[in-house]
Amino acid sequence: MDNSLDYIKTFIGIFAIVNPLGAVPLFIGMTEGQDAKLRRAIARTATLTSTVVLIGAVFIGQALLNFFGVSIGSFRIAGGILLLLTAISMLHGQRSRTKVTPGEEEEAASKESIAIVPLAIPLLAGPGAISTAILYGYQAVGLADNLYVVAACAATGALTYVSLMLAEPIGRALGKTGINIFTRLFGILLAALGVEFIIGGLMQMMPALAR
Repeated sequence: MDNSLDYIKTFIGIFAIVNPLGAVPLFIGMTEGQDAKLRRAIARTATLTSTVVLIGAVFIGQALLNFFGVSIGSFRIAGGILLLLTAISMLHGQRSRTKVTPGEEEEAASKESIAIVPLAIPLLAGPGAISTAILYGYQAVGLADNLYVVAACAATGALTYVSLMLAEPIGRALGKTGINIFTRLFGILLAALGVEFIIGGLMQMMPALAR
C-alpha cells in the first residue's frame, strides 16, 4: 500500500461489504423476545466469529489459492464479479442471495443459537467479504500492511458489534428507508471496488492491456 488513502480504502471496502447496518433488521427479527444478556452474547459471538474468519482469510487465503492452483488474477476477476453482484443486490435495497437464503433464515429461527450461522457466516463474513479480505491480504506488502488489513477487519468487527447492540434504536431511528439508503450507498462503493478488482485481474492475466 502506497499511502494513507490506500489504508482508508481498505477499511471502507471491508466495512461496506460486511455492511453492519444491513444486518440490523435480521438481527432484530431473529432475536425478538430474547433477553438483553442473550442478545449481547449472540452479537459478541457473531462479530468475533466473522472477524476471525476475515483475518484468517487475510493470512491463509493466498496459500489456499496456491493449493487449488488458482491464480490471483483469475481470483481477482471472480471476486470482482461477486462484489458487483452483491452491489447490484444492495442497490436494489436487497440482501445478496450469496449471503443468507430464506431456508437458512427459517432453519436458524428454530435454533437456540444463531450467532454463527447465519449471522456470522454467511451474513457478515460472506463470500464477498472473504474474497475481499483475501485480495487485500495479497496486496499487502510487508508486516505493516498486513497489520493494517487486520486492523481494518477488527475495526469493522467492533463497529458491527456496536450496530448489533444498538440494533433496535438504529432500526427505530433510521427505519427501513434509512437502512436501505445506507445499503445503496455501500452498494455504490462495492460496485466501484468490484470494477477495480476485475480490471486489476484482467491486467494481470493479460499484461498487454496495461500498455
